[in-house]
Amino acid sequence: MRRVLLLLLLAGAAAAAFAARGPFACAPGGPATSLPFCRRSLPLRARARDLVSRLTRAEKVRLLVNNAAGVPRLGVAGYEWWSEALHGVSSTGPGVRFGGAFPGATAFPQVIGAAASFNASLWELIGRAVSDEGRAMYNGGQAGLTFWGPNVNIFRDPRWGRGQETPGEDPALSGRYAAAYVRGLQQPSGGGAGGGHTRLKTAACCKHFTAYDLDSWSGTDRYHFNAVVTPQDLEDTFNVPFRSCVVDGRAASVMCSYNQVNGVPTCADESFLRGTIRGEWRLDGYIVSDCDSVDVFFTDQHYTRTREDAVAATLRAGLDLDCGPFLALYTEGAVAQRKVSDADVDAAVTNTVVVQMRLGMYDGDLATQPFGHLGPQHVCTRAHQDLALDAARQSVVLLKNDAAALPLSPAAHRTVAVVGPHAEATVAMIGNYAGQPCRYTTPLQGIGGYVKTALHQPGCTDVACQGASQPIAAAVDAARRADATVVLVGLNQMIEAEGLDRTSLLLPGRQTELVSAVAKASKGPVILVLMSGGPVDIAFAQNDRKIAGILWAGYPGQAGGQAIADVIFGHHNPGGKLPVTWYPQDYLHKAPMTNMAMRANPAKGYPGRTYRFYTGPTIHPFGHGLSYTKFTHTLAHAPAQLSVRLAGHHAATVSSLNATTHLGRAASDVRVSHARCEGLSIQVHVDVKNVGDRDGAHTVLVYASAPAAAIAAHGAPARQLVAFEKVHVPAGGVTRVKMGVDVCDGLSIADRDGVRRIPVGEHSLTIGELTHSVTLGVEQLGA
Repeated sequence: MRRVLLLLLLAGAAAAAFAARGPFACAPGGPATSLPFCRRSLPLRARARDLVSRLTRAEKVRLLVNNAAGVPRLGVAGYEWWSEALHGVSSTGPGVRFGGAFPGATAFPQVIGAAASFNASLWELIGRAVSDEGRAMYNGGQAGLTFWGPNVNIFRDPRWGRGQETPGEDPALSGRYAAAYVRGLQQPSGGGAGGGHTRLKTAACCKHFTAYDLDSWSGTDRYHFNAVVTPQDLEDTFNVPFRSCVVDGRAASVMCSYNQVNGVPTCADESFLRGTIRGEWRLDGYIVSDCDSVDVFFTDQHYTRTREDAVAATLRAGLDLDCGPFLALYTEGAVAQRKVSDADVDAAVTNTVVVQMRLGMYDGDLATQPFGHLGPQHVCTRAHQDLALDAARQSVVLLKNDAAALPLSPAAHRTVAVVGPHAEATVAMIGNYAGQPCRYTTPLQGIGGYVKTALHQPGCTDVACQGASQPIAAAVDAARRADATVVLVGLNQMIEAEGLDRTSLLLPGRQTELVSAVAKASKGPVILVLMSGGPVDIAFAQNDRKIAGILWAGYPGQAGGQAIADVIFGHHNPGGKLPVTWYPQDYLHKAPMTNMAMRANPAKGYPGRTYRFYTGPTIHPFGHGLSYTKFTHTLAHAPAQLSVRLAGHHAATVSSLNATTHLGRAASDVRVSHARCEGLSIQVHVDVKNVGDRDGAHTVLVYASAPAAAIAAHGAPARQLVAFEKVHVPAGGVTRVKMGVDVCDGLSIADRDGVRRIPVGEHSLTIGELTHSVTLGVEQLGA
């Protein structure tokens, strides 16, 4: 309590010292107040073009980089574009500075843990809270408004050190996370006088486009890696969450990645940047490089002969902003050599300025703007910290619960041994791309609040747990004397991180030895708690009958210790589910990280990746997660047949799949581009009954399987997630969940050329123990 009071006093003092930021541009009485780019009544793009037309070439070039220079003669301040906020305002990047009036910000669970909640409403709420705190810090001059997140790369390989930053391995889950979090961050509003552009609270950025999921493995690093990817895998896996981020979330930015894709650096790929992102998906915003990506493809990848050629390649491809100095240094030379034009530079600067205008940065006095009131009192609020705790609870996944050993009873388990290198975790709980938390609650503190005596022994000197001098014996002794034992082990940023991919799926060092020794000695139930971003091969613990319960907590954020304790002692009934497949250790010997293929190749012993294409053994499958109660499903409504409508002139686009027949004729598929997709949805209503004696939250997962002919002809996934909803059901209660499965999205497949097709014939929907068939036919219009 004293610590909380101290934090409140410090926050009060900080608020008293708060100094609001002055206007970014268009200050009352400033040198440009009467100019068109300061007139709020004009369309935003017209205002941006007016500003750009008044700049010299040298001034424009200095706006092409993240630390954009000011233009004092026009009253425009300098701006740092690089701020981060994956799961809270982060100290990564120069745009954010903690201290003074803003000593910290709310640290929510790392993204992989938040994704385990399968709760889109929660993701948007987190985004809203982060945007409150980001805007407040901007108003105080200690953050930007352009936050480079979310990271929606597919967690393709379990070794990837940055997988913790992502929503997991499934394209549908990742896409829905992306859209929800972006909506929360940006909170778009209005339009109208802005020429159709919505106004933004903060600007989100979808990163890192595309097929980027290797940092450093077996001599290959992200700066030199050429990801060889099929059109099919790009279309149905790697690009899916980015499309959702831009099209559904309306993100203001996309970041291209370090790697090449099929021999072309993504930041120099015109088909990606101008074609897909800005053309097909209609990005309303800017495209930014990952930091120093332009320099990387010149210096490390030797993609162009000269630096000026590199400038031309990236600007002509559609890049608007360089995180790094490269474009500021060499663009004028590229223009002088006629390798790029002033019009190319103007277009890039206009795109970035429009986003700044959508953020209100050219609207003068902050105090008169919609979010100008936000300040220190809106950071680390009780509501935000409560949300962080709720999110941490929802992120916990119950992997094992033999004989209903969990939850523990404080009355029956008065003395609990709390052992393991994560027993007093603080920094480890927040993962990477984090800031300064408002406060920490460690697992030891959380558990100590439920029991009379908490016997603490670390068991390992650190998470690496290497060497002969590890204090395992003391932990074993504590377990012998306790009524129950909680063992907290796992990974941290010394084992998985940006620039650091894993070499093993096993627990580090002697952690396995610690767990087994404590389990053998304990006289009461043993609960294993894992903190990690990536999956861990814990087969030994699954098979150990002395280990009654296993929880995965991800990196649960500042309130992680309290959330873990609340689950262990039944204050919260766990409802999280794994957003990634947990593979056995020997998977690593069969799947090189450099092999980007999603689909299995049995002839070469290649097992495929993620639950959609991998058919081998697992430690735990995607979507696994237990509860302290039991739920059943009853299908209340779903159609048995549905027609896909075509325009008359597309009669010849129905292609034959002669492997099966449907209704007396050859089965077929329809190009999505030729279908009338508006409103083409399968409505699925499911009654979820809680047949146990505890209230609980349950995620209804709907998987679709294409007709066998489509799987054989096109390599469609055996099953894929197409809809999900989180629902709370009281004990003994029934709740109806209504979901729509978009046919053109969820039931389409990508052929080997990357063309989206809707297979005609019998599709299967699987919902828990239920299976329902829907037959798709074709209705020709205007024939």
